[in-house]
Amino acid sequence: MAIKQLTVFVENKQGRLVEITEMLASASIDMSALSIADTRDFGILRLIVSDTEKAREVLTENGVLVQITEVVGVKLSDRPGELSRALSALDRAGINLEYLYAFLAVNGHSAYVALRVENNEAAEAVLREAGFEMVTEQDIK
Repeated sequence: MAIKQLTVFVENKQGRLVEITEMLASASIDMSALSIADTRDFGILRLIVSDTEKAREVLTENGVLVQITEVVGVKLSDRPGELSRALSALDRAGINLEYLYAFLAVNGHSAYVALRVENNEAAEAVLREAGFEMVTEQDIK
């Protein structure tokens, strides 16, 4: 039940991020979540979008290096300690977390968190066992 994420390699120069977001906008692709990490020469843009395959096609046609990665999406209640509870469940199960980022749920009553781990199925099982609900592609759209 993992969700698809675009990983886009972006040159760290003025206007490049604008170009990429304009490419997606002109193709009527909605961005639900994004995260960017940068270094001196390039950035890694992570996106969850309304149409992953179409976005990859549009970006690739415009010379942008992009790949699709599956991440675990988990719903967290809007109360203190929920993220810590989810991360603790993964830690107790020996599941290493590579990165995460949060984004708002459409319903406004919870937050969604995208988690990159080595084994999506194991992470989902652990989180369900701990009482968490997974985010699906339909939740995002």
